Amino acid sequence: MHTRTLGQGLRVSAIGFGAMGMSQGYGPNPGDRDEMIGVLRHVVETAGVTFIDTAEVYGPYVNEELVGEALAPLRDSVVIATKFGWDIQDGKMVGTDSRPDQIRRVADASLRRLNVDVLDLFYQHRVDPDVPIEDVAGTVGELVAAGKVRHFGLSEASAATIRRAHAVHPVTAVQSEYSLWTRDPEPEVLPACAELGIGFVPFSPLGKGFLTGTVDSSTTFGAGDIRSTIPRFAGDNIDANAALVARVRTLADSRGATPGQIALAWLLAQQPWIVPIPGTRRRERVDENSSATTVALSADDVADLDALASQVGVHGDRYNATGMAMINR
Repeated sequence: MHTRTLGQGLRVSAIGFGAMGMSQGYGPNPGDRDEMIGVLRHVVETAGVTFIDTAEVYGPYVNEELVGEALAPLRDSVVIATKFGWDIQDGKMVGTDSRPDQIRRVADASLRRLNVDVLDLFYQHRVDPDVPIEDVAGTVGELVAAGKVRHFGLSEASAATIRRAHAVHPVTAVQSEYSLWTRDPEPEVLPACAELGIGFVPFSPLGKGFLTGTVDSSTTFGAGDIRSTIPRFAGDNIDANAALVARVRTLADSRGATPGQIALAWLLAQQPWIVPIPGTRRRERVDENSSATTVALSADDVADLDALASQVGVHGDRYNATGMAMINR
Protein backbone atom coordinates (compact mmCIF):
# COMPACT_ATOMS: atom_id res chain seq x y z
CA MET A 1 0.00 0.00 0.00
CA HIS A 2 1.52 3.30 -1.04
CA THR A 3 0.84 6.51 0.84
CA ARG A 4 -0.69 9.85 0.02
CA THR A 5 -0.46 13.25 1.69
CA LEU A 6 -3.50 15.16 2.88
CA GLY A 7 -3.17 18.79 3.97
CA GLN A 8 -0.54 19.93 6.46
CA GLY A 9 1.73 17.05 5.55
CA LEU A 10 -0.47 14.30 6.99
CA ARG A 11 0.65 11.05 5.29
CA VAL A 12 -1.78 8.15 5.20
CA SER A 13 -2.36 5.00 3.16
CA ALA A 14 -3.82 5.66 -0.29
CA ILE A 15 -7.00 3.86 0.77
CA GLY A 16 -8.34 4.21 4.29
CA PHE A 17 -11.00 2.33 6.21
CA GLY A 18 -14.39 3.57 7.41
CA ALA A 19 -15.33 1.76 10.61
CA MET A 20 -18.91 3.06 10.96
CA GLY A 21 -20.58 -0.05 9.54
CA MET A 22 -19.08 -2.18 12.28
CA SER A 23 -21.43 -0.51 14.77
CA GLN A 24 -24.38 0.91 12.84
CA GLY A 25 -25.94 1.74 9.53
CA TYR A 26 -26.05 -1.56 7.67
CA GLY A 27 -28.52 -3.73 9.53
CA PRO A 28 -28.01 -5.64 12.77
CA ASN A 29 -24.67 -5.08 14.43
CA PRO A 30 -22.22 -7.97 14.32
CA GLY A 31 -22.67 -10.16 17.37
CA ASP A 32 -19.03 -11.13 17.62
CA ARG A 33 -17.00 -8.15 18.85
CA ASP A 34 -13.80 -10.19 18.75
CA GLU A 35 -14.40 -10.85 15.06
CA MET A 36 -14.67 -7.10 14.35
CA ILE A 37 -11.48 -6.49 16.31
CA GLY A 38 -9.84 -9.15 14.17
CA VAL A 39 -11.05 -7.46 10.98
CA LEU A 40 -9.73 -4.08 12.11
CA ARG A 41 -6.33 -5.57 12.86
CA HIS A 42 -6.39 -7.31 9.48
CA VAL A 43 -7.02 -3.91 7.88
CA VAL A 44 -3.72 -2.65 9.25
CA GLU A 45 -1.50 -5.70 9.54
CA THR A 46 -2.44 -7.48 6.31
CA ALA A 47 -3.95 -4.88 3.97
CA GLY A 48 -1.50 -2.15 4.95
CA VAL A 49 -4.18 0.46 5.62
CA THR A 50 -3.02 3.12 8.10
CA PHE A 51 -5.96 5.57 8.03
CA ILE A 52 -8.98 4.61 10.14
CA ASP A 53 -12.17 6.66 10.38
CA THR A 54 -14.67 6.66 13.26
CA ALA A 55 -16.92 9.14 15.13
CA GLU A 56 -18.55 9.60 18.53
CA VAL A 57 -22.01 9.36 16.97
CA TYR A 58 -21.40 5.89 15.53
CA GLY A 59 -23.26 3.70 17.95
CA PRO A 60 -23.13 6.22 19.54
CA TYR A 61 -19.77 5.93 21.27
CA VAL A 62 -19.26 2.17 20.85
CA ASN A 63 -17.46 2.47 17.51
CA GLU A 64 -14.74 4.62 19.02
CA GLU A 65 -14.38 2.09 21.83
CA LEU A 66 -14.11 -0.75 19.30
CA VAL A 67 -11.51 1.08 17.24
CA GLY A 68 -9.57 2.04 20.36
CA GLU A 69 -9.42 -1.52 21.65
CA ALA A 70 -8.58 -3.06 18.27
CA LEU A 71 -5.82 -0.62 17.41
CA ALA A 72 -4.20 -0.24 20.81
CA PRO A 73 -1.36 -2.64 19.91
CA LEU A 74 -0.93 -0.84 16.56
CA ARG A 75 -1.23 2.76 17.70
CA ASP A 76 2.12 3.87 16.29
CA SER A 77 1.18 2.47 12.85
CA VAL A 78 -2.14 4.25 12.33
CA VAL A 79 -3.78 7.63 11.87
CA ILE A 80 -7.17 7.67 13.59
CA ALA A 81 -9.79 10.22 12.56
CA THR A 82 -12.87 10.94 14.65
CA LYS A 83 -15.56 13.60 14.68
CA PHE A 84 -17.58 16.02 16.79
CA GLY A 85 -20.62 18.17 16.15
CA TRP A 86 -23.78 16.35 17.26
CA ASP A 87 -26.21 16.81 20.11
CA ILE A 88 -26.64 13.26 21.39
CA GLN A 89 -29.43 12.71 23.91
CA ASP A 90 -30.39 9.34 25.41
CA GLY A 91 -28.30 7.54 22.83
CA LYS A 92 -29.80 9.34 19.83
CA MET A 93 -28.60 12.17 17.64
CA VAL A 94 -31.15 14.99 17.91
CA GLY A 95 -29.34 17.84 16.13
CA THR A 96 -26.03 19.60 15.70
CA ASP A 97 -23.92 21.07 18.50
CA SER A 98 -20.53 22.62 17.77
CA ARG A 99 -20.42 25.09 20.62
CA PRO A 100 -16.84 25.51 21.86
CA ASP A 101 -17.51 23.88 25.25
CA GLN A 102 -19.13 20.92 23.52
CA ILE A 103 -16.17 20.50 21.17
CA ARG A 104 -13.84 20.40 24.17
CA ARG A 105 -16.05 17.85 25.95
CA VAL A 106 -16.19 15.60 22.91
CA ALA A 107 -12.42 15.80 22.43
CA ASP A 108 -11.80 14.65 25.99
CA ALA A 109 -14.39 11.87 25.74
CA SER A 110 -13.02 10.65 22.40
CA LEU A 111 -9.51 10.56 23.80
CA ARG A 112 -10.75 8.29 26.59
CA ARG A 113 -12.80 5.99 24.35
CA LEU A 114 -10.04 5.64 21.78
CA ASN A 115 -7.47 5.23 24.56
CA VAL A 116 -5.03 7.62 22.86
CA ASP A 117 -3.01 10.64 23.97
CA VAL A 118 -3.90 12.76 20.94
CA LEU A 119 -6.59 12.76 18.24
CA ASP A 120 -4.81 12.57 14.89
CA LEU A 121 -7.63 14.17 12.88
CA PHE A 122 -10.70 15.82 14.40
CA TYR A 123 -13.51 16.60 11.96
CA GLN A 124 -16.60 18.71 12.45
CA HIS A 125 -19.12 16.06 11.37
CA ARG A 126 -21.72 18.50 10.05
CA VAL A 127 -21.66 22.27 9.91
CA ASP A 128 -23.66 23.79 12.77
CA PRO A 129 -25.81 26.68 11.49
CA ASP A 130 -25.94 28.17 14.99
CA VAL A 131 -22.18 28.39 15.58
CA PRO A 132 -19.88 30.51 13.38
CA ILE A 133 -17.32 28.31 11.67
CA GLU A 134 -14.64 30.73 12.83
CA ASP A 135 -15.46 29.80 16.45
CA VAL A 136 -15.27 26.12 15.58
CA ALA A 137 -11.90 26.46 13.86
CA GLY A 138 -10.57 28.59 16.70
CA THR A 139 -11.63 26.04 19.31
CA VAL A 140 -9.99 23.17 17.45
CA GLY A 141 -6.91 25.36 17.07
CA GLU A 142 -6.81 25.70 20.86
CA LEU A 143 -7.02 21.91 21.18
CA VAL A 144 -4.11 21.60 18.73
CA ALA A 145 -2.10 24.07 20.81
CA ALA A 146 -2.94 22.06 23.93
CA GLY A 147 -1.63 18.86 22.34
CA LYS A 148 -4.99 17.09 22.30
CA VAL A 149 -5.51 17.25 18.52
CA ARG A 150 -3.07 17.13 15.62
CA HIS A 151 -5.21 18.07 12.61
CA PHE A 152 -8.54 19.79 11.90
CA GLY A 153 -11.08 18.54 9.36
CA LEU A 154 -14.55 19.34 8.05
CA SER A 155 -17.29 17.06 6.73
CA GLU A 156 -19.97 17.94 4.16
CA ALA A 157 -18.90 21.60 4.22
CA SER A 158 -19.33 24.06 1.38
CA ALA A 159 -16.40 25.74 -0.35
CA ALA A 160 -17.26 29.03 1.35
CA THR A 161 -17.29 27.40 4.79
CA ILE A 162 -13.99 25.65 4.08
CA ARG A 163 -12.37 28.96 3.15
CA ARG A 164 -13.65 30.69 6.28
CA ALA A 165 -12.47 27.89 8.54
CA HIS A 166 -9.07 27.61 6.86
CA ALA A 167 -8.47 31.34 7.38
CA VAL A 168 -8.65 30.78 11.16
CA HIS A 169 -6.91 27.40 11.48
CA PRO A 170 -5.48 25.25 8.67
CA VAL A 171 -7.86 22.53 7.48
CA THR A 172 -6.08 19.25 6.80
CA ALA A 173 -8.93 17.28 5.21
CA VAL A 174 -12.48 17.67 3.99
CA GLN A 175 -14.68 14.58 4.08
CA SER A 176 -17.79 14.31 1.94
CA GLU A 177 -19.63 11.68 -0.05
CA TYR A 178 -17.97 11.27 -3.44
CA SER A 179 -18.16 8.43 -5.93
CA LEU A 180 -19.11 7.60 -9.49
CA TRP A 181 -22.74 8.32 -8.63
CA THR A 182 -22.23 11.23 -6.20
CA ARG A 183 -20.35 14.04 -7.93
CA ASP A 184 -21.44 16.97 -5.75
CA PRO A 185 -17.93 18.03 -4.62
CA GLU A 186 -16.60 18.53 -8.14
CA PRO A 187 -17.80 22.05 -9.06
CA GLU A 188 -16.66 23.95 -5.95
CA VAL A 189 -15.32 21.86 -3.07
CA LEU A 190 -12.54 20.02 -4.89
CA PRO A 191 -11.22 23.22 -6.53
CA ALA A 192 -11.19 24.90 -3.10
CA CYS A 193 -9.22 21.99 -1.66
CA ALA A 194 -6.75 22.16 -4.54
CA GLU A 195 -6.28 25.89 -4.07
CA LEU A 196 -5.79 25.70 -0.30
CA GLY A 197 -3.73 22.51 -0.15
CA ILE A 198 -6.39 20.49 1.67
CA GLY A 199 -6.80 16.73 1.30
CA PHE A 200 -10.14 15.22 0.36
CA VAL A 201 -11.57 12.05 1.91
CA PRO A 202 -14.53 10.47 0.08
CA PHE A 203 -16.88 8.50 2.31
CA SER A 204 -19.28 5.98 0.77
CA PRO A 205 -16.89 5.69 -2.19
CA LEU A 206 -18.69 2.51 -3.25
CA GLY A 207 -22.12 4.10 -3.17
CA LYS A 208 -23.07 2.35 0.09
CA GLY A 209 -22.43 -0.95 -1.64
CA PHE A 210 -24.29 -0.23 -4.86
CA LEU A 211 -21.16 0.25 -6.97
CA THR A 212 -19.88 -3.20 -5.99
CA GLY A 213 -22.59 -4.74 -8.17
CA THR A 214 -23.92 -6.80 -5.27
CA VAL A 215 -27.08 -4.73 -4.67
CA ASP A 216 -30.16 -4.68 -6.92
CA SER A 217 -33.95 -4.44 -6.76
CA SER A 218 -34.15 -7.94 -5.28
CA THR A 219 -32.02 -6.92 -2.28
CA THR A 220 -33.91 -6.65 1.01
CA PHE A 221 -32.62 -4.13 3.50
CA GLY A 222 -33.12 -5.15 7.12
CA ALA A 223 -34.09 -3.07 10.11
CA GLY A 224 -31.47 -0.46 10.86
CA ASP A 225 -30.05 -0.42 7.34
CA ILE A 226 -29.76 3.21 6.26
CA ARG A 227 -30.25 2.26 2.61
CA SER A 228 -33.93 1.57 3.32
CA THR A 229 -34.34 5.34 3.81
CA ILE A 230 -32.34 6.51 0.79
CA PRO A 231 -34.27 7.39 -2.41
CA ARG A 232 -31.55 5.99 -4.70
CA PHE A 233 -32.24 2.51 -3.37
CA ALA A 234 -36.02 2.77 -3.57
CA GLY A 235 -38.60 1.69 -6.15
CA ASP A 236 -37.81 2.36 -9.77
CA ASN A 237 -34.66 4.30 -8.90
CA ILE A 238 -32.58 1.25 -8.08
CA ASP A 239 -33.48 -0.41 -11.38
CA ALA A 240 -32.65 2.76 -13.29
CA ASN A 241 -29.33 3.11 -11.50
CA ALA A 242 -28.37 -0.44 -12.47
CA ALA A 243 -27.35 0.90 -15.89
CA LEU A 244 -24.48 2.75 -14.25
CA VAL A 245 -23.18 -0.37 -12.51
CA ALA A 246 -23.49 -2.37 -15.72
CA ARG A 247 -21.09 0.02 -17.45
CA VAL A 248 -18.64 -0.21 -14.55
CA ARG A 249 -18.86 -4.02 -14.58
CA THR A 250 -18.02 -4.14 -18.29
CA LEU A 251 -14.82 -2.17 -17.68
CA ALA A 252 -14.04 -4.26 -14.60
CA ASP A 253 -14.32 -7.50 -16.57
CA SER A 254 -11.93 -6.17 -19.22
CA ARG A 255 -9.37 -5.30 -16.53
CA GLY A 256 -9.67 -8.46 -14.46
CA ALA A 257 -11.02 -6.40 -11.57
CA THR A 258 -14.25 -6.05 -9.63
CA PRO A 259 -16.70 -3.16 -10.07
CA GLY A 260 -15.80 -1.92 -6.60
CA GLN A 261 -12.11 -1.83 -7.46
CA ILE A 262 -12.87 0.18 -10.60
CA ALA A 263 -14.91 2.67 -8.55
CA LEU A 264 -12.04 3.11 -6.09
CA ALA A 265 -9.39 3.29 -8.81
CA TRP A 266 -11.39 6.06 -10.49
CA LEU A 267 -11.37 8.08 -7.26
CA LEU A 268 -7.63 7.56 -6.84
CA ALA A 269 -7.10 8.82 -10.40
CA GLN A 270 -8.88 12.10 -9.76
CA GLN A 271 -6.22 13.75 -7.58
CA PRO A 272 -3.15 12.56 -5.65
CA TRP A 273 -4.58 14.08 -2.46
CA ILE A 274 -7.83 12.07 -2.52
CA VAL A 275 -8.03 9.15 -0.07
CA PRO A 276 -11.29 7.12 -0.10
CA ILE A 277 -12.41 5.27 3.04
CA PRO A 278 -14.52 2.24 2.08
CA GLY A 279 -15.90 0.21 4.96
CA THR A 280 -16.80 -3.45 5.43
CA ARG A 281 -17.16 -6.16 8.05
CA ARG A 282 -15.38 -8.82 6.00
CA ARG A 283 -11.69 -9.56 5.55
CA GLU A 284 -12.12 -10.54 1.91
CA ARG A 285 -13.67 -7.16 1.12
CA VAL A 286 -10.85 -5.41 2.95
CA ASP A 287 -8.38 -7.20 0.69
CA GLU A 288 -10.41 -6.46 -2.43
CA ASN A 289 -10.68 -2.77 -1.62
CA SER A 290 -7.03 -2.31 -0.71
CA SER A 291 -6.01 -4.03 -3.96
CA ALA A 292 -7.74 -1.28 -5.94
CA THR A 293 -4.43 0.59 -5.79
CA THR A 294 -3.04 -1.96 -8.26
CA VAL A 295 -5.80 -1.47 -10.86
CA ALA A 296 -4.45 0.55 -13.77
CA LEU A 297 -6.92 2.78 -15.60
CA SER A 298 -5.95 4.42 -18.86
CA ALA A 299 -6.65 8.08 -19.55
CA ASP A 300 -9.50 6.95 -21.79
CA ASP A 301 -10.91 4.75 -19.02
CA VAL A 302 -10.90 7.68 -16.59
CA ALA A 303 -12.48 10.01 -19.15
CA ASP A 304 -15.23 7.49 -19.89
CA LEU A 305 -15.94 7.04 -16.19
CA ASP A 306 -15.86 10.80 -15.63
CA ALA A 307 -18.73 11.14 -18.08
CA LEU A 308 -20.64 8.11 -16.83
CA ALA A 309 -23.08 9.77 -14.43
CA SER A 310 -24.14 12.40 -16.96
CA GLN A 311 -24.45 9.83 -19.76
CA VAL A 312 -26.39 7.21 -17.85
CA GLY A 313 -28.03 9.37 -15.20
CA VAL A 314 -28.35 8.90 -11.44
CA HIS A 315 -31.86 8.57 -10.09
CA GLY A 316 -32.84 9.70 -6.59
CA ASP A 317 -31.19 11.76 -3.85
CA ARG A 318 -28.28 10.37 -1.83
CA TYR A 319 -30.05 11.03 1.49
CA ASN A 320 -33.64 11.35 2.61
CA ALA A 321 -34.99 14.86 3.16
CA THR A 322 -33.63 15.09 6.71
CA GLY A 323 -30.14 14.06 5.64
CA MET A 324 -30.13 16.41 2.65
CA ALA A 325 -31.07 19.31 4.94
CA MET A 326 -27.88 18.76 6.97
CA ILE A 327 -25.54 19.26 4.03
CA ASN A 328 -23.81 22.66 4.09
CA ARG A 329 -24.30 24.18 0.64
